[in-house]
Amino acid sequence: MKPHRHTVSPADTLAEHATTAAGLSTAEAVRRLAVHGPNSLPQGRRKGLLLIFLGQFKSPLIYVLLAAAVVAAIVGDWEDGLFIGIVLLVNALVGGIQEYNAQKSASALALLSITRALVLRDGSESEIASENVVPGDIVLLETGMRVPADLRLLGSQSLHIDESLLTGESMAVTKDANAAVAASAGLGDRRNMTLAGTMVTRGRGRGVCVATGLHTELGAIAKIVIGREGAKPPLLVRMERFTRMLSVLIGVACALVAVAALARGMPASEVFMLAVALAVAAIPEGLPVALTVALAIGVRRMSARRVIVRKLAAVEALGSCTFIASDKTGTLTRNELTVERIVLPGAPPLVVTSTGRQPQGEVQFPAGSENWRPLAQRLARAAALCNEGSLLLKDSIWTHRGDAVDVSLLVMAHKLGSNRAELEQRFAPLAAIAFESERQYAATLHADGAGQLVCVKGALERVLAMCTRQAAAAGDEPLDATAIERQAHELGAAGYRVMAIADGAATAAAQDFGHDNLRELVFLGLVATIDPLRQDAAAAIAACAAAGVAVAMVTGDHPVTALAIARKLGLAKTAQEVVTGPQLARATEGSARAALISGARVFARVEPAQKLQIVTALQNLGHFVAVTGDGANDAPALRQANVGVAMGASGTDVARESADLVIADDAFGSIVGGIEEGRIAYGNVRKVVTLLVSTGAAEILLFLLATAFGTPVPLLAVQLLWLNLVTNGIQDVTLAFEPGEGNELKHRPRPPGERIFNRPMIETVLLTALVMGGIGFGVFQWMLASGYTEYAARNGLLMLMVLFENIQVGNCRSETRSGLTLNPLRNWLLLAGTIGAQLLHVAATYTPGLRDVLRLQPVTLSEYALWLALALVLFAAIEVLKLFRRLQGRET
Repeated sequence: MKPHRHTVSPADTLAEHATTAAGLSTAEAVRRLAVHGPNSLPQGRRKGLLLIFLGQFKSPLIYVLLAAAVVAAIVGDWEDGLFIGIVLLVNALVGGIQEYNAQKSASALALLSITRALVLRDGSESEIASENVVPGDIVLLETGMRVPADLRLLGSQSLHIDESLLTGESMAVTKDANAAVAASAGLGDRRNMTLAGTMVTRGRGRGVCVATGLHTELGAIAKIVIGREGAKPPLLVRMERFTRMLSVLIGVACALVAVAALARGMPASEVFMLAVALAVAAIPEGLPVALTVALAIGVRRMSARRVIVRKLAAVEALGSCTFIASDKTGTLTRNELTVERIVLPGAPPLVVTSTGRQPQGEVQFPAGSENWRPLAQRLARAAALCNEGSLLLKDSIWTHRGDAVDVSLLVMAHKLGSNRAELEQRFAPLAAIAFESERQYAATLHADGAGQLVCVKGALERVLAMCTRQAAAAGDEPLDATAIERQAHELGAAGYRVMAIADGAATAAAQDFGHDNLRELVFLGLVATIDPLRQDAAAAIAACAAAGVAVAMVTGDHPVTALAIARKLGLAKTAQEVVTGPQLARATEGSARAALISGARVFARVEPAQKLQIVTALQNLGHFVAVTGDGANDAPALRQANVGVAMGASGTDVARESADLVIADDAFGSIVGGIEEGRIAYGNVRKVVTLLVSTGAAEILLFLLATAFGTPVPLLAVQLLWLNLVTNGIQDVTLAFEPGEGNELKHRPRPPGERIFNRPMIETVLLTALVMGGIGFGVFQWMLASGYTEYAARNGLLMLMVLFENIQVGNCRSETRSGLTLNPLRNWLLLAGTIGAQLLHVAATYTPGLRDVLRLQPVTLSEYALWLALALVLFAAIEVLKLFRRLQGRET
């Protein structure tokens, strides 16, 4: 859309687009469609299964494994290359299928939002597909229609537009074709324009199309999203850092061993084979599969908690996030305007129970105040009669239509026993004054027996000026305007939108009914409406705080309203915690803007582009940021965030397309479940990494000791592959199924800069390497000295290493809790996998062919008992380490 389109007059706009008030000809519309293209936004390109499959190989760790496979094949160790190739293939298949299914689940949520449009073609009305609307078309708007393109209004009749999709403001905006709008006006203040994707809640309008597709305001948001690379999920950041470090360490270790072996006079071919064996020992071949399985399990668990994962790597992202920037309308609130309070003159507020657009609940009257009920019913009668909405029960389902305020008043009236259709049978409508923003009130004239009844609703100052008396239980009494204004101020400070209601007798001809007839009315009371909070929102925010995750609300609402809602949610207490869009706009320097944003918990009157600035500033401050939202105005911020969370039921297509996760039930509380499952998934990834790296480090130490002392290669490459890929591979996959330890929401998120390979993991790896590598080397030396052949010594050492790994997988279930307190049946798959890995290795020693390839033979019962006793030393050592951590009070 061109800048300041809202400042151009209707006549100049028609001239600019070479059109008239009668519209375009069909031929001209066809020509313009060919020039401007269809009135639609580009759809996010879906990856095919093949591309998703190939994408699974884009990882530094995968590159290292591919290199190892190629080297093994070059030197003729086809078994090694084949084993690694199978692992990579299985990983790609599991990850690809899971990501493809997640993409299909997200696609199923997409709904078509704009389908048909009413335009003038060849001088007459014509209904066409909205994608065929072109610049210069004259578009007609009616209640219930979605605006198909950006329009400069030519005429309007009581036109109200719900622009929450773009602005986040839940109240409908009154439009006026003749309104003068400043060039600097924000989207929500351009009253002479209607914007693509917004909804007509009431009235009629006629406008000239000035922009379609990507040139609309909605398209401008889409362009920000298209081509923008989102921030990487925390797990990918940490895993890439870890694999780079691991690659360097492996290279250094292989080089040192090769140099030492060459110095001892070992032939170059044998040195090369030794380096390959060491690389196989060092590389955690099972990590890609185990990582994919851990994330796939997280997808399934999150799905059970109503969280749909669109990108596999985003599973743990919520658990790592330190800050959630949440949209208000439709996310923290229900986007269902509701009357919560009725204030009768001189009386305390009456509570209206139940929220939403279903006429359930009641108006609660304090004990001894039943004489107020007739007054409340009189107010409900006026609110229902002065109303353009509808609320109907059809096939046991309540349906509504019209402006959100009118619908909320009809619901309130039902709770007091007033039905608009029944009321109009007694009080037949004669004339009406439609609500206009300049007028700030609406009025209706009705027949009342031999007389007439006037009903008025509107802004307090306008309605008060029409009244001379106020309703009271003992009869109408003189108006106390000061007391009423004080009551209205208290409601406004509490975050309510306040509307005044009045009625009175009149004597006017229907055709002459106007403002002059609205005098000497009776003030009936105040109606306080609010977009109600989601039932679980406050508890969810408290749970986030307990988990160390900061939450801020981002909204287009007025700062006073936003702060009142934030107080109810427990987000903010003082006005100093509120930052407005204009304040952000004035803070042109990055440091000034960062200072504003860092201390804010409420962002009010915010434009879509500013949401993006907020997210970027928070990331620059060191936060891993999650953004929640449901409107198109949230899409750029959703894409920029470390993890974007869209609402599935009420969310827009562009919001869902930009998100990593989708909340299927729109409940903010589901985010807490997502945080917990994300932390469990990340914890399981760490457990698998600890298992694989610790056993790999033990194998490296074993080789380094053998090289240093000049002993034969302790294990062959094919034996290492068997150890790492098969026996340990079964265990690490089942370890990924480990349930949560129960304290995931009781500690703060891990610092964004923390490496996945942190202090507890380093401690475990070093201790495991010393015990496994040291004992393994000692046993190998002892067997050679005792007369065992190299073949038999390697066979015994391999059995010992398998037993070590059986013990280590149990050690890795928790960093602090004793293994003696962990019920093995909580993860029966791990128990079965551990037993299965041991039985598989024992079976291999008896299986012809396989035992020849692996150079295996059965061990005696006494040997097995000795190896098991030595393996239990590792359990005792890790238990001592865990006890030390508990005494220090360290978290898991």
